[in-house]
Amino acid sequence: MKDTEDNMSSTVESIEKNIATIKIEISPEDYSKAVKKAYDKNKKRFSVPGFRKGKVPKSIVEAHYGKNVFMEDAIDFAFGPAYESALKETEIKPVTRPDLENIEKISEEDGATFIVKVGVKPEITLGDYKGAEVNSLEAIITEEEMSTELAKMQDQNARLITLESGEVKDGATVTIDYEGFLDDEPFVGGKDTDYDLIIGSGTFIPGFEEKLIGAKLGEEAIIDITFPEDYHSEDLKGKAVVFKVLVKSIKEKELPVLDDEFAKDTSEFDTLDELKADIESRLKEAKADELKKTAEATAVNFAVDNAEIDIPYIMIEEEVDHNIENFEKQMQEQGLSLDDYFKYTNVNREDFRKSLKGDAERNIRMELVLSKIGEVEAIDTTEEELDEEIKVFADAYGHDFEEYKKGLKERMLEYIKANIIRRKTIEMLIDAATVKSAE
Repeated sequence: MKDTEDNMSSTVESIEKNIATIKIEISPEDYSKAVKKAYDKNKKRFSVPGFRKGKVPKSIVEAHYGKNVFMEDAIDFAFGPAYESALKETEIKPVTRPDLENIEKISEEDGATFIVKVGVKPEITLGDYKGAEVNSLEAIITEEEMSTELAKMQDQNARLITLESGEVKDGATVTIDYEGFLDDEPFVGGKDTDYDLIIGSGTFIPGFEEKLIGAKLGEEAIIDITFPEDYHSEDLKGKAVVFKVLVKSIKEKELPVLDDEFAKDTSEFDTLDELKADIESRLKEAKADELKKTAEATAVNFAVDNAEIDIPYIMIEEEVDHNIENFEKQMQEQGLSLDDYFKYTNVNREDFRKSLKGDAERNIRMELVLSKIGEVEAIDTTEEELDEEIKVFADAYGHDFEEYKKGLKERMLEYIKANIIRRKTIEMLIDAATVKSAE
């Protein structure tokens, strides 16, 4: 195939597994123009005796620095327009960036021949996508859930009462002096005084706090215990030790009574019934949101699992690249480089890439299937829906709605439309799902 100026030709060599291999041939004339652009871009960098800097002729630069001194930039200048022209000529619609696999020839005398691989949109064969089995979306709050939430509020508003006598119970706050002995000898780091410990907090090694339960105020307790095998100290891991513990103070929580006064003191409501109604409403909202997310995942997974797609590997690699870029930004926000992260986690870059490929492929598969279902079901956006979504973006950036809408580029507009269609497609899958019967 030839373009109108007969300076470039392109051929689709093959399409296998949704990877198109394209041969792009650039004429000597066009490649020479690209080399000239590269020379003009870089000529100020070169110094040759007998010539002013920036005035060295191209042929002299090449004689001193090598014939291919401008090749890298020349490829950049030549490849972009040639690739765009090749897409029009071959009518290939890529879904990935081009991967320049090989340069068969390149010189001003012979022109250039590029071999490019690019991912094309895979054919999607939909299976059953309606009729997934989902749990009921009705949010029902149990008495146990209400009691748990009220108990949390009681605990948050409890006060500590210092006991005059008594013994240590689970949940109590105790002040202790302690010293640990290994083979009847004190060990480093095993002693402290006036240490405040909440029993059941898991602050000490496993078993210590449980064995302190029942110890009496003002008395010394003897605790025989063994350090875990994975304890950080080599001298203590797996070793049996003895702790002598003096209980100097015991404080227990006094929970407030659940009544109207409690509601007034801890909320904006005047009665306990009003507080309970608000708690139930909030719990219902949270549970309804959780049920919806679970149902959405179930319905989408049902559609994806029943579809057949052969995803081009380049598409997966690009998704992995994108995910790594996002992860690197997150690390930088925490003051870490990606190399630091690999060092601290003892993971290498190659293994990290491999670990991301499964999710990357799954995400691509999901988006392609949802897009295909949207096409098949002729799901579209209304002007009202579009305006509502645009307003969300405008408000987020603090812009006037009308001004923001006028300034939207076509690509952003398509992105917003795609988001709406995706959301409506998932809603359709939920509506078409079958609710499981209660067991």
